[in-house]
Amino acid sequence: MAKKDRDRETQKHEKPRETTVEFLASLAGVLVTGLFIITFVLQAFEIPSSSMVKTLLIGDHVFVNRVLFSPRTSWMGPLMPYKQPKRGDIVVFLSMDPRTPGLYIVKRIIGVPGDKIHLRDGMVYRNGEKLNEPYAIHQGPVAYDPYRDNFPAVPPTDEGNVIDEWKLTMGSHIENGDIVVPPDSYFGMGDNRDVSLDSRYWGFIARDHIIGRPMFIYWSFETPEDQYQQTEISQRLSFMAHVVLHFFDQTRWTRTLKAVR
Repeated sequence: MAKKDRDRETQKHEKPRETTVEFLASLAGVLVTGLFIITFVLQAFEIPSSSMVKTLLIGDHVFVNRVLFSPRTSWMGPLMPYKQPKRGDIVVFLSMDPRTPGLYIVKRIIGVPGDKIHLRDGMVYRNGEKLNEPYAIHQGPVAYDPYRDNFPAVPPTDEGNVIDEWKLTMGSHIENGDIVVPPDSYFGMGDNRDVSLDSRYWGFIARDHIIGRPMFIYWSFETPEDQYQQTEISQRLSFMAHVVLHFFDQTRWTRTLKAVR
């Protein structure tokens, strides 16, 4: 075959090179898609407290599915897998405690609307049946708390962590020794039962406060218990420097990409 013929044959099989404009258009498409996912589908969230140990640790960074529990829309409803929170789901929601406004909280749904809940010696009973909760732990030594462990049979004391509004309204939801979950509300508890401030202390989780469900841990770093309370710029910068210096030796590598259940 002549050289000219070989050159023509080679040109036929060469893949057209991407122009600068085409490259920038492709990059813009990727960025827009990523921005859409981060804005409307996923949200990064850091676990601030030990209330969900051992399921979630302080310093676990998770991606939260924001679509799953979103209000259903008429135009996207058939395309999106909308669901209502169910028993056993772990959810992220805006704090119901007026002492921590705007704080994102994570708990496990124990009761849905209509459920009747009570605790006896720390064990949870729902609709008359004792729950089998392999995820729940009771970490000692923790002082015995009659209100916490026998809710709602034992009334709260002035020295406890119960908010005033819940003290006033809790009685209206009690029937025959059970707390009854009202419509559009949920009863949530932390897996680390002896230290969790949850629905026993500030009441029900309002449906419209729920942000979504944690999907998986994308990064986990050993973090002090009170780190989320360090709000000054100097404190934030100091911890950021600490993360940079100890990224490799204090990252919990075994928790990376671990599913949240």
